[in-house]
Amino acid sequence: MRRLAELQSGFDAALRGGPLPAGLTARDPAEAERRFNVYRNNVVVSLTEALAMRFPVVQRLVGKAFFRQMARVYVELDRPKTPVLTQWGDGFPAFLAGFPPLLDYPYMADVARIEYQRGVAFHAADHEPATPDLFANADPADLVLALHPSVCVLALAHAAVSIWASNQPGALPGAIVHGPETALIFRDRFFNVPVKAIAAGDAAMIAALSDGRPLLEAAQLAQAADPAHDAGRLLAEFMAAGLILNAEISTCRP
Repeated sequence: MRRLAELQSGFDAALRGGPLPAGLTARDPAEAERRFNVYRNNVVVSLTEALAMRFPVVQRLVGKAFFRQMARVYVELDRPKTPVLTQWGDGFPAFLAGFPPLLDYPYMADVARIEYQRGVAFHAADHEPATPDLFANADPADLVLALHPSVCVLALAHAAVSIWASNQPGALPGAIVHGPETALIFRDRFFNVPVKAIAAGDAAMIAALSDGRPLLEAAQLAQAADPAHDAGRLLAEFMAAGLILNAEISTCRP
């Protein structure tokens, strides 16, 4: 196992521009280097393309050429740790926040957080949604609801939900929104992954339900955050989308 680990480590270092892996030879040493450069380039190109597929709005905002060059920098800093590329890219928002050419565009990191979380939501495990019978004869003071693991609330420092929405295919120009937004992301019964800007009441109720608080307490916390909050509306929307489950499942806590 140690020899395999050393081989893998040496191969990875070579892909990053280090010396060729031990044992890799050719009649002409220069030819070996040229041939291995093909693999180096293929790795960078494939990872750049994977990043562009995961963060299409970021690419649209900065432009394809800029994104490709930026992605090459990120690829060298954060290589995938598993063969499952859908699990890669969680460090991209933080990278954008500290990337010098984008310091004047701080909302970019929040847009990337939305895009990464959409991928997480899409690949969340399947679970059987609850039926309305769950609420029959139930005391809201004791009823604890389990939410689908795709449900996630992101507190964003900028109007990233509006920016993301305005950069979707076919989106019409909308009013310019300023200030922070809170995003609700989930996967519905039909495998759509919408992104919605929600108010303080919805955010408080979802957070309480995610923490295992009883329904009545969650509704009270929502009303404390927003006296006009309608808990029934939120429950109806979650039931329609298949986001309330029969069994308790851990949910997103970013």
